[in-house]
Amino acid sequence: MNKRVAIIDIGSNSARLVIFERSSKFGFHLISEQKSRVRIGEGAYKQNGYLQPIGIQRAYLALQSFTQSIDEYCVDEIFCVATSALRDAPNANEFILWIKRYLGLDIKIIDGKKEAFYGAVATSNLLPIIDAITIDIGGGSSDLSLIKNGKVTDTISLNLGTVRLKELFSDENTDTNRIKEYISKELEKLPNSFKDKQVIGLGGTIRALSKAIMLKIDYPFKKLHGFTYKIEDYRDYFNQIILSDNDNLKKLYIKDDRVDTIREGTLIFVKILEAISARNMITSGVGVREGIFLSLLLKNYNYIFPDNLNPSLVSMQDRFDNTNKNYINKVSSSVELLTLLKTNLNIECDYKDELISAILLSNIGKSLTIYNANEHAFYIASQELKYKYTHSQIILISMLLRTNIKDIKKNELYNKYKNMLPKKKIFKLLNFVYIVIVEIYNISKNANIKFRFNKNILYISSNKSLYLAKDNIKKIKRIKNFDIIIDDISKIPTIDSIIKI
Repeated sequence: MNKRVAIIDIGSNSARLVIFERSSKFGFHLISEQKSRVRIGEGAYKQNGYLQPIGIQRAYLALQSFTQSIDEYCVDEIFCVATSALRDAPNANEFILWIKRYLGLDIKIIDGKKEAFYGAVATSNLLPIIDAITIDIGGGSSDLSLIKNGKVTDTISLNLGTVRLKELFSDENTDTNRIKEYISKELEKLPNSFKDKQVIGLGGTIRALSKAIMLKIDYPFKKLHGFTYKIEDYRDYFNQIILSDNDNLKKLYIKDDRVDTIREGTLIFVKILEAISARNMITSGVGVREGIFLSLLLKNYNYIFPDNLNPSLVSMQDRFDNTNKNYINKVSSSVELLTLLKTNLNIECDYKDELISAILLSNIGKSLTIYNANEHAFYIASQELKYKYTHSQIILISMLLRTNIKDIKKNELYNKYKNMLPKKKIFKLLNFVYIVIVEIYNISKNANIKFRFNKNILYISSNKSLYLAKDNIKKIKRIKNFDIIIDDISKIPTIDSIIKI
């Protein structure tokens, strides 16, 4: 697979360009993302699906700009797909040939089931889920997929789209009951197997609703991908949106660019949630574009990353860690120390995976400068650590990276994210273990470290000198009062031969 891949997604409502760069076999990151609300399907549903000049012209200008960006980034490979609006359009082939002639882009129309599959490949690999149903509400269709044990088992596409409903019903001031009847009839196509309490939301409508909820509750972490909520808590809120006029929608935290179709989209969303018996919602910041990229990257791996591989963590190490990345001793020592302390101090702590992730990323801050490296690490991790982790995990890992000996309490930052973090006692335990391990292995990367706890004393033995780390380790604030004794090979040979008496 080439190093830089561009993917263009032409939907009924928006056209998007993303450019991914690979940093290693499984490492990748987004280097460019552009969006244009082309509304290529505008007016089409009233004209038997035929694309109209206004949408065609906007699409051309957007695609022209995309090709300029692709040239600027020296992209190796381009994939351009179109979804519902072009699937429905009798003049789609003429549009495709026209774009090919003047812009050199090869547009491939994908069917609804393929669209649903790509969305499911993206979410199953880039969200911490096992079983779920994905819902992607677009301008022309709603595409659903069933995920069991991390694998896509079924997909379906329904003719339920925000632009479609707006033009066929809302613009004609049709009675709301007729819209609901149309939605209900389409939902009869859903197989009985499409039932799950966990739902993953894709597409502009669902993301707009999640953004609004985050504003409504003053959510402290400004990351959309992975934002979760209980559906029952917001049923009344969704109904308010469906029944609101444009002015009131703004009071409900709906952004201006979504006002014209959010009512139709929310109605579709609510009806689908009822049909599949959903209870919990995870917002996905990834979808068709990421799914296409991952289908290429993972085609020889059954479209699934190898076990215990996190693409965010791999990408961050590729880009921000200049060390030899030999973390075997560091990780094993951190697990050993955490297990020892939580047993002897009688503290329940189930955050081993988060501690290991922090250890694996402990050098990323130094990629910018060694000064205040822990602060840089916090920012990098909180922004870049987005795939396969929950928001609470991302914040905890970032907070561990933020910790240093001089500033271990971090009360202000802890209080900001208090509801997303473990209790302070557990947080302090993880902090202590993280700092001890980092201090030891910063001094001697190849040390053979052993820990023992006896009679309220933590014994640390090493086959390498820990002279420079001793004072720092003893300064670290304990969770409970206990002494630390370090036994290493820091022994001074006899100096009689160089001293004159």
